[in-house]
Amino acid sequence: MKIALGMSGGIDSSMCALMLKEQGHEVIGITMAKWSPASGILAADKRGCFGPSEPEALEAAKRSAAKLGIEHHIINLEEEFKHCVLQYYRDSYLRGETPNPCVVCNRRIKFGDLIDKTRALGIEFERFATGHYARIRFDEVSDRYQLLRALDLRKDQSYFLSMLSQEQLAITLFPLGEILKEDIKALAKSRAYEYLVKKKESQDFLESYDNSPLFSGSSIEPGDYVDRNGRVLGKHNGLIHYTIGQRKGLGLAGFARPQYVIGIDYPNNRVIIGEEELLYGNTLYATEVNWLSIAAPSDTLKCYARIRLAHTPQGCTVEPLADGRYYVKFDAPLSAITPGQVIAFYQEDVVLGAGFIS
Repeated sequence: MKIALGMSGGIDSSMCALMLKEQGHEVIGITMAKWSPASGILAADKRGCFGPSEPEALEAAKRSAAKLGIEHHIINLEEEFKHCVLQYYRDSYLRGETPNPCVVCNRRIKFGDLIDKTRALGIEFERFATGHYARIRFDEVSDRYQLLRALDLRKDQSYFLSMLSQEQLAITLFPLGEILKEDIKALAKSRAYEYLVKKKESQDFLESYDNSPLFSGSSIEPGDYVDRNGRVLGKHNGLIHYTIGQRKGLGLAGFARPQYVIGIDYPNNRVIIGEEELLYGNTLYATEVNWLSIAAPSDTLKCYARIRLAHTPQGCTVEPLADGRYYVKFDAPLSAITPGQVIAFYQEDVVLGAGFIS
């Protein structure tokens, strides 16, 4: 089978290519180029997937493909990424929300435009694979493809893939879904890829701690810090610098206990501050829900959900509303339910679907 593989040059995609090749498949490495100096992100002071280190990453992917002896192509998606992911990132922060660019990138770019543009360039393939830690199976009872958590739950990336479609799952392979990360490292060492084991992996979206260049030309006004009763506590630097649950970088002093961002009042340009216990809540509304492994429920659904990647799925009840939203009530209070972030729904290992917290 001819398989196009999304390659980063790191250990996971490289070992994925090696495994597919040893299984007898013809593997074509494809790597997307998305960064431009025009974005304004010029510093690389932390690990991330978007920033000025991209030329090095492209070269690493090229070297890895050459070592593996497979065809490799760099697909330029700078414009698509700018108009989709970066615009979404900006719009979310300017609305007082906290975006999840990785989920949007996977849905629209990595499993969308990258595949489409590769084929438009005349590069033919039957299936698309990545080094994500997740699993796919076809359920004959429901006649649907299902997304499942990886066998290695410590590396599971199903949360970031929860907005994919049935059409995308149908052509996708996740060869690492049934494998432990330690086994991938062992494979790399046994095949003379020790250097990949030592290579640091991306941890965030931007390589820079300063995201302000992405908001060039936007009106970002300072405003008031207030407590939950509306009492002014000080001045903030603009809503784009804050997210629910944030403690550091507030520039507030004189409080007996640590203060956190407990809310963002976008219409009045205010950041609401309070003590940690005020971060807890047990209800939210989910919008734009993508039901993936099941059909959209017409009645109340009991399941588990996670409200961020580093969150253990918690029991909840999901109730469909007439306006297309879903009302979610958790069995116990959670900290820092954050508008704009993704909520993913699970039953055991199956990812039922996902939406945006509002």
